[in-house]
Amino acid sequence: MNSTLLYDSADTICAISTPAGSGGIAVIRISGKDAITITDKIWKGRRLSAAATHTAHLGEIVDPNTGQIIDQSVATVFRAPGTFTGEDVVEVSVHGSRWIQKQLIALLCRQGCRGALPGEFTRRAYASGKLDLAQAEAVADVIASSSQAAHRLAMSQLRGQYSHRLSQMRQQLVDLASLLELELDFSEEDVEFASRDHLLQLATSLKNELGSLADTFDTGAAIKDGIPVAIIGPTNAGKSSLLNALLGDERAIVSDIHGTTRDIVEDTLEIGPYLIRFRDTAGLRYTDDTIEQLGIERSHRAARSAQIIIYVVDPTQPETNDIPDDIPSERIIYAINKTDTGAQEALTYPSESTVRISARTGEGIDHLKDIIQRRIAALTPSDTENALIVTNARHAQAMRSAATSAAAVIDGLRSSLPPDLIAQDLREAIRHLASVTGEITTPELLQNIFENFCIGK
Repeated sequence: MNSTLLYDSADTICAISTPAGSGGIAVIRISGKDAITITDKIWKGRRLSAAATHTAHLGEIVDPNTGQIIDQSVATVFRAPGTFTGEDVVEVSVHGSRWIQKQLIALLCRQGCRGALPGEFTRRAYASGKLDLAQAEAVADVIASSSQAAHRLAMSQLRGQYSHRLSQMRQQLVDLASLLELELDFSEEDVEFASRDHLLQLATSLKNELGSLADTFDTGAAIKDGIPVAIIGPTNAGKSSLLNALLGDERAIVSDIHGTTRDIVEDTLEIGPYLIRFRDTAGLRYTDDTIEQLGIERSHRAARSAQIIIYVVDPTQPETNDIPDDIPSERIIYAINKTDTGAQEALTYPSESTVRISARTGEGIDHLKDIIQRRIAALTPSDTENALIVTNARHAQAMRSAATSAAAVIDGLRSSLPPDLIAQDLREAIRHLASVTGEITTPELLQNIFENFCIGK
């Protein structure tokens, strides 16, 4: 990537904003000071330069060199500053033919546009102050959201609720730093502008909140990428059959041979508002087979990293409970399989955590899905649309770093360090928070963030 282009906003840019390939409609977006003028050069219909903002117009795309009509289309005009990028924008909707899309992009580039870089439209929205950096990153999350819960989280961040609270915390730290630095200006008079008890209370409150926010990252990442649910149990209990029954597809190999599943088989399914990432694991048993032992070790790791564990019980086999001891009971669902055989399990499991199923006939599978949804709801905030949950690893690290700096401020206040040393730690905390919303950033950081966007956004 030519990084110099990423920060040159003088050019007028264009890109296909709809998914690659053929479809009913394709949308080409043009943004920049010459967006309307350039589009007018290939437009036959009402002159767009005379059109009001936020209006749509029917016309034709025409090659000005040959007079060839490329397609009938609709052009929608958006005038600065009331646009996504803060610049003049035209969105041209054409039929979804790949040939038409390529011809339109080529025509625009011959008239003075250049092809947009990944994320350049959103980068321009950030540069013009339409979005802060956290909101800009949320645009990508909205596009990528694959469940209702993930969409709600991304929309909450895009609307700025998350950024607003971070800005409030940053301002509180700035106020603290200002008071301490003011004391430095009057150090010879030995003036104290702020109560140390008040500073200590505020710094402690901010440190605790930052730590709590950073701790939401595991939950946020699970909602965003898919909540991990591990299916574990003894060999031949029906774990692979259960995965297939949940997915409604023959995803995993099913066999009566012990140890058939030796590696983790993973697939996703939407249940209610959540995307679930099911992981079928190797059967738990004692074995001398080195490869199978590796699979069993992976099963234990999958269980420890899962939000929910489905422990499959085979009532026709001697009972073994191989769930790792450090797994909280509220994360475990006991699925008593093979109800179609009429066999009864030897042990009794908590009724609220137990469901009787037949992976072969499908009996109880819907009930199991209901239990999974309820368990996940209990482990996640009830209002994901308004809750402050961190879904971005960069944000979580910045908050942990800010919390560490706040802890240093607390230690300094308790040990009566000079104000200049305490102020230095405050400035570090401010810098870490500002990096989340983009008040303080670097060209390298911006390039790393926006180059992962799709071209048309």
